[in-house]
Amino acid sequence: MATLRFNAIKQTLKRKPVKVSEPERRSEVFGKNVFGEQAMRQYLTKDSFNSVMEAIDKGTKIDRNLADHISTGMKEWAISKGATHYTHWFQPLTGSTAEKHDAFFETVGDGRAIEKFNGGQLVQQEPDASSLPHGGIRNTFEARGYTAWDPTSPAFIWGTTLCIPTIFVSYTGEALDYKTPLLRSLSALDKAATDVAKYFDKKVSKVTATLGWEQEYFLIDSALVSSRPDLLMSGRTLLGHSPAKGQQLDDHYFGSIPTRVLNYMRDLETQCMYLGIPVKTRHNEVAPNQFELAPIFEEANLAVDHNSLLMEVMHKTAERHHFAVLFHEKPFANVNGSGKHNNWSLATDTGSNLLSPSKKPMKNLQFLTFFVNTIKAFHDHEELMRATIASASNDHRLGANEAPPAIMSVFIGSQLTKVLDELEKVTDGKLSPEEKTDLKLNVVGKIPEILLDNTDRNRTSPFAFTGNKFELRAVGSTANCADPMTLLNAIVAKQLKEFKAEVDALIAKKMKKDDAIFNVLREYIKASKKIRFEGDGYGKAWEEEAAKRGLSNNKTTPIALQPKISHQAKTLYSGLQIMNEREVVARYEIEIEDYAKEIQIEGRALGDIARNHVIPTAIKYQNVLIKNVRGLKELYGESFMSKAQEQMNIIDAISTHIERINASIEEMIEARKKANNLEDATQKAFAYCDEVKPHFETIRYHCDKLELLVDDELWPLTKYREMLFTR
Repeated sequence: MATLRFNAIKQTLKRKPVKVSEPERRSEVFGKNVFGEQAMRQYLTKDSFNSVMEAIDKGTKIDRNLADHISTGMKEWAISKGATHYTHWFQPLTGSTAEKHDAFFETVGDGRAIEKFNGGQLVQQEPDASSLPHGGIRNTFEARGYTAWDPTSPAFIWGTTLCIPTIFVSYTGEALDYKTPLLRSLSALDKAATDVAKYFDKKVSKVTATLGWEQEYFLIDSALVSSRPDLLMSGRTLLGHSPAKGQQLDDHYFGSIPTRVLNYMRDLETQCMYLGIPVKTRHNEVAPNQFELAPIFEEANLAVDHNSLLMEVMHKTAERHHFAVLFHEKPFANVNGSGKHNNWSLATDTGSNLLSPSKKPMKNLQFLTFFVNTIKAFHDHEELMRATIASASNDHRLGANEAPPAIMSVFIGSQLTKVLDELEKVTDGKLSPEEKTDLKLNVVGKIPEILLDNTDRNRTSPFAFTGNKFELRAVGSTANCADPMTLLNAIVAKQLKEFKAEVDALIAKKMKKDDAIFNVLREYIKASKKIRFEGDGYGKAWEEEAAKRGLSNNKTTPIALQPKISHQAKTLYSGLQIMNEREVVARYEIEIEDYAKEIQIEGRALGDIARNHVIPTAIKYQNVLIKNVRGLKELYGESFMSKAQEQMNIIDAISTHIERINASIEEMIEARKKANNLEDATQKAFAYCDEVKPHFETIRYHCDKLELLVDDELWPLTKYREMLFTR
């Protein structure tokens, strides 16, 4: 194993940057491999093109006859680009993407064949995919799974395959993927937000949720990753002593990007341009060998598809550059982990951002309406929001002095806090002319000025307003954005529906519209005040204060997931026709089972590494020391102890650490056996969390101590200093 480690290091040191070719102007190749509007105009008939555009803009169904024309045009375009196969590309509840490739090929007799792809193959397929997680939705006699084309997300070519974004549902029509609930939530939000937006602009007929994600990741040489069984099995290092230098000097953050890494980024960005993924920003992150990239905002459904595709493209591009991409939220202890900040906002078909302040008081009343309603929605569903970002891997990151804590709160900045405090003072009933003037000019009218330099100042907040959007910072780097975005869309849709009902009720009582809006907003500001927090989210004081406020602090995934099957969750999703109760419970079952399985894998991998790699190496080095002590005794006789005391101390320390490791592994195995005998998935997850996982730190502690004692040339595992600082 030590040989594997040193060979991996030698291999890494010999690496040279892979030459990459880039287009002169990226704008010229942007979307070249996407069957977007330009390609459709070229390859579709006018009726077919209009049918697709209406499906995208209005959600209308595409006629089956026109689907045949669309499929023919799509096939001809794809073949002209070198595609030989097609697939329905979907996002099952595994967290990754799925695809089954079929060739544009069919025999027609007499030894002849044709390229074939018809409307039926475009619109719907039956991949079955019965082994994908379903949480009990699919019975044996109805195990078929169906994919159905989502025309709002354009088809694209990846390699030699035409990929058609689709939803994935069961025989009974229930969602087996992330996309279906997301699309339903977007539809619910569109209707609710449009109804409220019409208070301010009658021309608004559609509201779209937009999303801009920021993807953090580690980039490690592939040979070094291959030499670490824990990274291969679990995505994170289960042991390993921190190097002398980590991120203390902050010298990596926003520093010069290493040449080999930069070549990878350039290659990746070129691939993204062809696929229509509008990546714009790249930079070094805080931890060594940690990086980030971010795109321009897009419609949320497309943004989610692009993020899922990007993660796939990153892996495949990394292979060419002899890198491995680590998306795990905490692949290395004692340095920052990785997140995926989700920047969410609302855009109208009239070109307005509903969360963007303006110099016009009426526009700012619109801004305040959506701003306050979003805060109220987050307040009322804070535990459910925590549940959507819960995972075994994200548990390592939340609250670890680099990410928001497990306590959900909203940061808006001191100046906007003052604005809400002023609005809270609005008197009941109708406003006097003086009050209206004061509110519109002195409070609402000054919002654009105060936002210029007073947002995005608290990195510990899970949900922060950052000028013209809300940023959900608690999402983990491995996560599919669809789950938290589905919930955010849903809770805001529900809140806006309630807001409109309350405002309309006041208007029906002859109150003027502005007065009614101000009165309802005032009550929402009061009701949601406890969720707003401007201070240090890491401090013990905030934990105590949050408890006094009645906010949840669900630190582990088994606890955090429980609200997913609460009455609140079931009524929220079913009331908006996003998911029925069966679909809600199925997702919980999958996630709670996944948690136990991930901890099980980590436990088995850690036990294997500790017993089969660490302990034998420690014993081998101990034998070297024993031989040395015997030699000293032969040389110095009875006085040898004065010369061998330090060696004896190390021998004794090694024995102690080996004893503790073995004892902890035995205890862990027994705890694992008990957990495995539990049939209830929730009980099993809690057993793994509370009884199995605590042994990890004990085993790791003693293994890491041995790493400092054992001869470096014998140590079998690639060390942190080699993985994090080898380019």
